[in-house]
Amino acid sequence: MSEINYENTGQIIDPEKETSNFHEPTDNEKELVDFVVDHTDRWREYRDQNFMDDWERYERVFRGQWKEEDKLRSSERSRVISPATQQAVETRHAEMMEALFGQGEFFDIQDDLGDNQNFDVEKLKNQLMEDFSQDKIRKSFDQIELLAEMYGTGIGEITVSEEKKYYPQTIPINATEAAYGVSEKKRISVKLVPVNPKNFLFDPNGTSVDDCMGVAVERYVSIHKIIKGIKDGRYMNVDVGSLYEDDKLEPTQEVKNFQDEKVMLLTYYGLVPREYLTTGEEVENILGENESTEDYQDMVEAIVVIANKGLLLKAEENPYMMKDRPILTFQDDTVPGRLLGRGTVEKAFNMQAAIDGSMRSHMDSLALTSAPMMGIDLTRVPRGFKPEIQPGKSLGANGNPAEVFIPFKFGITDGQSMETSKEFERMLLMATNTIDSNGQVTQVARDSGGIDMATATMIKKNKRALVNRQEDFVIPFINKAAWRYMQFDPDRYPSTDVKFIPTATLGIVAREYEQKQLAFVAQTLGANSPLAAPLLASAIKNSSLHDREEIADQLIQSGKPNPQMQQMQMVQAQKQMQLLDAQIASEASKAKVNESQFVMNMVEAQLAPEETKAKVLSAISRNLPQQDDQANAEFDRRVQVAKLMLQEKDINSNENIAMAQMKKSIQ
Repeated sequence: MSEINYENTGQIIDPEKETSNFHEPTDNEKELVDFVVDHTDRWREYRDQNFMDDWERYERVFRGQWKEEDKLRSSERSRVISPATQQAVETRHAEMMEALFGQGEFFDIQDDLGDNQNFDVEKLKNQLMEDFSQDKIRKSFDQIELLAEMYGTGIGEITVSEEKKYYPQTIPINATEAAYGVSEKKRISVKLVPVNPKNFLFDPNGTSVDDCMGVAVERYVSIHKIIKGIKDGRYMNVDVGSLYEDDKLEPTQEVKNFQDEKVMLLTYYGLVPREYLTTGEEVENILGENESTEDYQDMVEAIVVIANKGLLLKAEENPYMMKDRPILTFQDDTVPGRLLGRGTVEKAFNMQAAIDGSMRSHMDSLALTSAPMMGIDLTRVPRGFKPEIQPGKSLGANGNPAEVFIPFKFGITDGQSMETSKEFERMLLMATNTIDSNGQVTQVARDSGGIDMATATMIKKNKRALVNRQEDFVIPFINKAAWRYMQFDPDRYPSTDVKFIPTATLGIVAREYEQKQLAFVAQTLGANSPLAAPLLASAIKNSSLHDREEIADQLIQSGKPNPQMQQMQMVQAQKQMQLLDAQIASEASKAKVNESQFVMNMVEAQLAPEETKAKVLSAISRNLPQQDDQANAEFDRRVQVAKLMLQEKDINSNENIAMAQMKKSIQ
């Protein structure tokens, strides 16, 4: 490997300046710079050859920028770019952000200490949420998520700094006077810096940040920041100057980039030979002609900062207590066996090209069929004639104008191209798992499962993408941030063994779908069901109301039984039971009375024939004639009549008894 020429690094050298004040690199430091620069150059070459051209196209598609190389046919004149991919990116971006931060708190803590009191855990959680809010972690992740949707990989760099915080303060001097002013206090700030994949270098042999031999971030920074770092003692005192070589490190593609007072800064996080971090004499170059794997036996985690491709600003062993690398990445969509993932723009790119091709073809055709054209006999027009058609313009001709000027038209533009572009747009929405109102109707119309099936499929895909963000980025970031607070701010963050868990929910589409299902279940159960209140409380918690927790708690409390109401209900139930017992006793008494009356009627019915006989005998023996013979004849006649009457009475009495017995048996 050729040694870096430190005299040609772009720094400004003042001959009148006292050069002895600047730090002179040692042999070890030169070897360290050679080691890092050599590896990062090869990594950059691999990245640029495989990904850079595509990334620049993806960026232009998202921003709606046209470039000559984006032509789909050589005769293409239109430069229109469909916003379909922009819509897909923004929809997916909003869905992921809503899923992660829609509930406010995006993480929770489990105490692994085995104690039953969780006061320390709640305090740690509240402090982290407060510090994350001050350092705008959510905004940083919003930018990282957008970069992931565009390029396929979200990358963040964790930085630790000490900041001064100013706040107004009133200090009483005496009973009547006070001093008003501003006080300051220092705080440890842990920030998450978004990294564009175009500024990220990594070992191609690794599949994750920890699996790589090292990773690096290269970007242009203002020279005043480097000078301030030298003044504060964070960087070595080297003669650094501005250097601008490659516009690929710029965050966006501009017509003309600002190039003044910029320093190319390379920050390397990874393994380096331990001997390069020592301050000894010159060591043997380990990357000579006889390079072998034995040279990589004694490696140590280090942080190396290099300016302008050759000036060593900082080289130290990893200072963090957990020896972790302050770089996090996640794949927007999983690509197994590779560190870089697949983004929404990449999934939509083919259909985006098809949509743009159809629309540009239609626009080019309109240019020929809608713009007025005219055929002119140039041999019969005056000298210096300008063949321009304008409203109200008079045209001169050497002859009959009807013969010299002839309107010319290609025909009528077919609208099939625009209809085809709509079908391509539907395919784009399917490929990116993003669907709008129009696309959803089309999707459902083609899917026999209906809207629920289409929504459920989209939710399952979003859940899969959410796992990458939670397990590869969100929870690792919270762990690393907590470790740095514990290391550099132990007064506020005592070392505690805790476990962070994600609390991310589904996005807005899934939430609306779930709300509908909960409302349907609650309506089916009814308002009096004991499950109605918990279901409604769950629906309230899934909403975006500011005071949803309080409303849900009140709703759950209202669903719980009131002890006083329970006691009153028990008293009413007892009274109801007593009333029912009394009614049953009354009915039983009436039944006994009826049974007694029936027995009495039976007895009376049985005695009635005898009584009748007695009455008949008494009647036939009274008022007989005085003469014996007449008396005997009348008595006999009366006896015969009485027998007939008694027989009829017996028949009626037997029928009544039989009927009464039948009624008794029926009852």
